[in-house]
Amino acid sequence: MQKNFKRTLITTALPYANGPVHIGHLAGVYVPADIYARYLRLKGEEVLFIGGSDEHGVPITIKAKAEGVTPQDIVDRYHNIIKDSFKELGISFDVYGRTTSDTHRRMASDFFRRLYEKGEFIEKTSEQLYDEEARQFLADRYVTGTCPHCGNERAYGDQCEACGTSLNATDLINPRSAITGNVPVMRETSHWYLPLDKWEPKLRQWILEEHKEWKTNVYGQCKSWLDLGLQPRAVSRDLDWGIPVPVDGAEGKVLYVWFDAPIGYISNTVDCVGDDWTRWWKDPETRMLHFIGKDNIVFHCIVFPAMLMADGSYNLPDNVPANEFLNLEDDKISTSRNWAVWLHEYLQELPGKQDTLRYVLTANAPETKDNNFTWKDFQTRNNSELVAILGNFINRAVVLVGKYYGGEVPEAGKPEQFDLDTLAEIERAVKAVGENLDNFRFREALREAMNIARAGNKYLADSEPWKLIKTDPERVKTILNTAIRICGILAVVFEPFLPFMSEKLSRMLRLGKLSWGMTAQPDLVPAGTRLGETELLFEKIEDSTVEFQIGKLLEAKKKNQLAAWKPEPVKETVGFGTFEKLDIRVGRVLECEKVPKADKLLRFLIDDGMNRRTIVSGIAKYYQPEDLIDKEVCFIANFEPRKLKGVVSEGMILSAQNSDGRLIVIGPHGEVTPGSSVG
Repeated sequence: MQKNFKRTLITTALPYANGPVHIGHLAGVYVPADIYARYLRLKGEEVLFIGGSDEHGVPITIKAKAEGVTPQDIVDRYHNIIKDSFKELGISFDVYGRTTSDTHRRMASDFFRRLYEKGEFIEKTSEQLYDEEARQFLADRYVTGTCPHCGNERAYGDQCEACGTSLNATDLINPRSAITGNVPVMRETSHWYLPLDKWEPKLRQWILEEHKEWKTNVYGQCKSWLDLGLQPRAVSRDLDWGIPVPVDGAEGKVLYVWFDAPIGYISNTVDCVGDDWTRWWKDPETRMLHFIGKDNIVFHCIVFPAMLMADGSYNLPDNVPANEFLNLEDDKISTSRNWAVWLHEYLQELPGKQDTLRYVLTANAPETKDNNFTWKDFQTRNNSELVAILGNFINRAVVLVGKYYGGEVPEAGKPEQFDLDTLAEIERAVKAVGENLDNFRFREALREAMNIARAGNKYLADSEPWKLIKTDPERVKTILNTAIRICGILAVVFEPFLPFMSEKLSRMLRLGKLSWGMTAQPDLVPAGTRLGETELLFEKIEDSTVEFQIGKLLEAKKKNQLAAWKPEPVKETVGFGTFEKLDIRVGRVLECEKVPKADKLLRFLIDDGMNRRTIVSGIAKYYQPEDLIDKEVCFIANFEPRKLKGVVSEGMILSAQNSDGRLIVIGPHGEVTPGSSVG
């Protein structure tokens, strides 16, 4: 049942401050959350948009150890990079906080202590992996090994990045310490656990009965967890980085990051609004929304709500509109493989293209299934949609008003049926934009917004004011008045999606502060308004820009292949006599050409020091024939001749398969006389 709320609290998943954010984070969480927050503000609703960095947890300590710095150094660096990048992209947080703040330390400690004193935790002793050389227990990310599901040899103790399966460190095959590389041992340790099973009946009622309107992916994942039966979950860890467990006898233990991090939403609210924070978290007339990626569904729909239930004084989230994952160039985004488009680099390398990124990520939003980002699609959408449709219509309308009326919006005469039909179609599209945004269908909402620009283009193309100005100048006034009104509507409906474009267009049209209700105003841009200075809204993206970005990814892929490469196992031992049977010699290439109708084969004419011989080799994919002429190569001279594609081959040119799969011809380092033996 739809409830009526007075205000909306929006939270976004807290990114780990051990690296910058990438387009996967943006598409899954931050762009849709910002669109929704901006939309609510346009409607005049009271909204608070909360973000922040997650600054505890093992990934941060691993990064610090690798760089030889402190965890605080790492989080200070990346918190600022992330915060500045979000601001430059137009993510309109009311506050972007951090979990190393004094406020958060106090709020998280108080939250734990409150549940502890109510008896909401159980204490359990269990065996966990321990690194004897490092003298510490190994939290999930401190353990690597082989995934039991897909065989990936670089799986972490909490998740396999290759197949996406959630894991426990003890599930890994051949586990190793990420600190020393040693094989860990099992050792007993005690921790506090939140008994999720205690809250399972209430969670089942709240989710499965009261929130059937949640997105299918969210509802389905929650149901799967509930059907399997919930188990107690640890809320503490043996680490030296984090918020100390605030009870006696807890030396050397900190709050587990999944317990600590969501309390950051509360502490960041306190830093934003002070003592008024309870109105946002405890007033039942406040609606709370969590924007997250699918890997955080369980934490925000089951674990964090169980924490709030255990406390007993907080609201529960009304909706958790989680997205699926965004892939990059048909491959899964991976921070460890540097297969990503990093936001801070994008902003440096494509200045002024914030709206283009927001547009493409929304148009390709992984709302119901994993989706894909490619640089070619990025270029096409910018050039064919933002430039050729949206920018083209606005530019034509403004330029024509400048040309015919000195930049002053003309007075409209009596509208014709075509004018009324066009405005009716646009009114329908505006309504559809709002309905889709209300239901978190951002991709559909954007499509409807672009349909308004398409309708504007069709209106001008069919009306042809540049022809009518000579025969019916009064009609042109009505046409251009209507066109400018459509521009004003575009400024409003695109503000959540393309805030930088909307701001420029608002200045040009002298609109002032925007509101959603302005779309229904006939005099949105009143006659007599002198338009402001024309600004370029979008620019074409050239092939060279896209090629540079694709080149960066290819370079990353090459480095990953080199890092992952392992030589093939050595073949079984053979006697020296077997080797002596091979007659390996040096020859000079006299001629080289492709074999007709054979993509892989090259025909060589070799000076072998005796008689010239022909050899066919399958290396055409890796060499241009002319590049091999006059090169010295090693070849096996006593292979039995064989016919390949009609050419008799009298030997075998030696080559090595490189780590990137390329075949490299083997030859002597110095000048060697053709026919010389190798041995």
